[in-house]
Amino acid sequence: MSTATTVPWGQLTIARQFHWRVGRIELKPRPVGRPETARDINGRGVPHFSRPLREVGTVARELPLSRYNTPMIHEILPVGPLQCNCSIIGDEGTHEAMVIDPGDDIEDVQAVIRKHNLQVKQIVITHAHIDHVGGAMKLRAATGAPILLNQNDYALLKMLDVQAAWIGMPSPGRVDIDRSVTTGETVAAGSHTASILHTPGHTEGSICLYFPAEQKLIAGDTLFAGSIGRTDLPGGSMQKILHSLHDTVLALPDETVVVPGHGPLTTIGEERESNPFLVKR
Repeated sequence: MSTATTVPWGQLTIARQFHWRVGRIELKPRPVGRPETARDINGRGVPHFSRPLREVGTVARELPLSRYNTPMIHEILPVGPLQCNCSIIGDEGTHEAMVIDPGDDIEDVQAVIRKHNLQVKQIVITHAHIDHVGGAMKLRAATGAPILLNQNDYALLKMLDVQAAWIGMPSPGRVDIDRSVTTGETVAAGSHTASILHTPGHTEGSICLYFPAEQKLIAGDTLFAGSIGRTDLPGGSMQKILHSLHDTVLALPDETVVVPGHGPLTTIGEERESNPFLVKR
């Protein structure tokens, strides 16, 4: 069994054994930058997060798959060299959609949009690191949807050239934000409404999106399975991220499914019980 690997821009890690079950799919760690595969109960290889979330279930607990048989479309694509989890969320009735963190591979994102005949109404960025925002302008040009980001991360947008140089990838160029979002506001894809939670710490403007009806949290790089967001980059603060986690994120129900910015899914309850950065000693 492998130990955790550090994901640039993303999570703090503690070397430890780990192994998750996702519904009926068994996930194991993957090297950074290579596709993660899973094995279903018959041993067949399944691309990690390649199927709609409603078919996949959740992490760490054997929750019934039927709870995801709702009108919500949710597909998660690991995009770009850092495999950022880009979420495409849509309403099966209205076909209205939002895309969260389209960091790269916009052609693949558009293929999912076309597959479900979706109309993207907004592009939501959880924070202004290049692996989460790099493809936003290309997607806006293709869909006409506005880009939403918390204003406290606007300064990071001016550093995209520097960020690109740090990790050896091309700069996406200028990214224009259409509207700032923060705690108390909501965004929606048809009937599926998410509350914006401002969770500074990984960056000053980090946000999470909480869908209360579906008990689902899109956590960006604030919370991971077994870890939390790193705080050693510009705008990071360990004090602020722990405050955000304990006062905002852990206030959510234990059953809440967490979709981190990188890596496998988890639940609030699992992280409350076992995350080494969160467990009270």
